[in-house]
Amino acid sequence: MIKIVLFGPPGAGKGTQADILKDKYNLIHLSTGDIFRYNMKNNTPLGKEAKAYIEKGQLVPDKVTVEMLKDEVNRQKEANGFIFDGFPRTQTQAIALDEFLENKNEKIDGMIALEVSDEVLVQRLLERGKTSGRADDANEEVIQKRINVYHEETAVLKNYYEKQGKYYGVDGEGSIEEITERLSNVIDKIKAE
Repeated sequence: MIKIVLFGPPGAGKGTQADILKDKYNLIHLSTGDIFRYNMKNNTPLGKEAKAYIEKGQLVPDKVTVEMLKDEVNRQKEANGFIFDGFPRTQTQAIALDEFLENKNEKIDGMIALEVSDEVLVQRLLERGKTSGRADDANEEVIQKRINVYHEETAVLKNYYEKQGKYYGVDGEGSIEEITERLSNVIDKIKAE
């Protein structure tokens, strides 16, 4: 079973690539956004708790996010592996994920980060904003703030996974097919180890 953390700034193409890779390698794509929406829509106890924070304009605590993710992983008993998308976002979440997997005699096999220049990200997101209707993709100032937050948050995670020898930076610029090939080369390398 392979477990990959797919990371990258907003507009790096994580969702696009995760959809391709999950099919190619028969993996479960775990997107924290999807997990949050599922729990809130279905009024699960964790969904209600998360919704209470969100409605107050507060960040959902790591503890709630981690519990939602654990529930989702535990539901997927027949999984061949996982692509974690948007999780972990903090070192606390990364440590909690490691501890959870350790209790299952599992581990994260690698963190693959899509590396894309800020200029390309801004252009991609502005383009996506024209078609998606997402307000956060239509304003260049908001986009730049999101990119800055990503850089601040991920520096810690990059170091965390580098210390474990599990960090893989991948050029996230070029065609979808070129990026998929680069990611596949890394996943094949991880699987072979």
